[in-house]
Amino acid sequence: MRYNERIRALREDNDLTQQKIADLLSIGQRTYADYESGKTRIPIDSLLILAKFYNVSLDYITGASNIKSEYPKK
Repeated sequence: MRYNERIRALREDNDLTQQKIADLLSIGQRTYADYESGKTRIPIDSLLILAKFYNVSLDYITGASNIKSEYPKK
């Protein structure tokens, strides 16, 4: 699974709107929609915010792993 598919699935699984996630990332809803559609690449700092928000590893959110591990604790 590609990261854009994964971030869409995570958002939908949590019953969140694109606007809600765009607000979390301090971007516009259209920009976030472009991330989900694959039109625009999402910056790594935004991926980190989403991984922490959804409590999943960066490997999972990027599609490098299908194992839903928790976000690492400090």
